This record gives sequence, C-alpha cells and structure tokens, in this order.
Amino acid sequence: MTKKAFQDYYPEETSYCYGCGRNNDDGLHLKSYWDENSEESIAVYTPRPEHMALPGYVYGGLIASIIDCHGTGTAAAAAYRAAGRDMGTKPDLRFVTGKLSVKYLRPTPLGMPLTLKGKVAEQKERKIIITQELYANDELCATGEVIAILLPEGAMPSK
Repeated sequence: MTKKAFQDYYPEETSYCYGCGRNNDDGLHLKSYWDENSEESIAVYTPRPEHMALPGYVYGGLIASIIDCHGTGTAAAAAYRAAGRDMGTKPDLRFVTGKLSVKYLRPTPLGMPLTLKGKVAEQKERKIIITQELYANDELCATGEVIAILLPEGAMPSK
C-alpha cells in the first residue's frame, strides 16, 4: 500500500510500541488502514519464525499483540474521523488499551500473512470499542475486542 498507515501519523516521541512503533527496531511494525470498500480497518502481518508456539503455528501472544495494536490504531483513526480532522493534526489523539480480550478459535498457521479486520462497535468521546477478526488463508482463526481509552492532552511525552 502506498498510503500512510494510521501508525505513521503517531508523533515521533510516542512511536516506540513493540507492536506498531516505527521507532522500535525490534518491534513488529504493524500497519493499519481503512478498507476503501467498507467501514472496516485492515492490517496484514506475516509472523516471523520466532513467533512460533508449536511447529507450524503462531504464538497466541503475538496474535494478542497485533489485535491490541490494530485496535488502538483503529480507535485513533476513528476519533480523527469523528472529529472531522485529518490524522496527525494537533492536538494528537492517541489511545491506550483499557481492556483486551482475545478468543482463539483454531490454531493459526505460521508462514503466511494474517489479515486483521476491525470495526468500531461503540464510540464515545474518550472510549472506543473495536471488534476484530483475524484470518489466515481466509479462515477465521481468532476474534478480539479492544476497549481503547484516549490519552488526556498533556499525558504524552514531549520532545
């Protein structure tokens, strides 16, 4: 994709998240986007060999991590959209995880792209609930819900 991901709009000083931070050299670098054909957000991530639980299958903690980061990224994008603002405009709208729940439906195969699809289930001023589905080879492997909480202005580190 050539357009910027939600996470690409995060301020430099807050872009160190293990799951989606562009400034974390050892991180996953998850990238989330709006699906142009629906109201869903989309992210595609291919697990690396070190993300193995058992031979051939993805570690559940990795699945939780990408559901978490896709959820908070989608919440930020939804908040900007609801405010009629472009992502990256000031003041920054950054969300943290208030609650994360994951339901593992089947073992998730390693060695192929995983597709996350997120939807805004509920949106309030400071809290947004994102529901998600995780697919491998078009097969639903996990579902998740992230309750994302808006960081108050001034709570983010400054340069």
